[in-house]
Amino acid sequence: MKNENPVVWFEIYIDDMTRAQKFYETVFDVQFTPLTDPTSNDFQMLAFPSDMESKNRASGALVKMEGFKAGNNSTIVYFMSEDCSIEEARVENAGGSIFKPKMSIGEYGFIVLAKDTEGNIIGIHSMK
Repeated sequence: MKNENPVVWFEIYIDDMTRAQKFYETVFDVQFTPLTDPTSNDFQMLAFPSDMESKNRASGALVKMEGFKAGNNSTIVYFMSEDCSIEEARVENAGGSIFKPKMSIGEYGFIVLAKDTEGNIIGIHSMK
């Protein structure tokens, strides 16, 4: 088996879809696509832009599900960036907060850790 990225999908659980959508669209300058399940009204999903043919690039969605609260989980999703200080500068204006400002991780580049409007910690990674 090839040594490839095994991550193909992620879900960020949120409590307020409108608030979370605005945060992520503002910080990452993206537009979401609604995902619907015609057999269930138990949850709402908005998908990040994706191309199912891309290799080694995971996609995912914001998810609002009854009984599953946002925040306080132990998984951090890292978003790719040209320079993570760009998205870092947008976080507070989008209603979030900076948990750890841009910092070097040596030869592996730089990261920012931010808290979204729902209490989730996310990472932003860049080589600059």
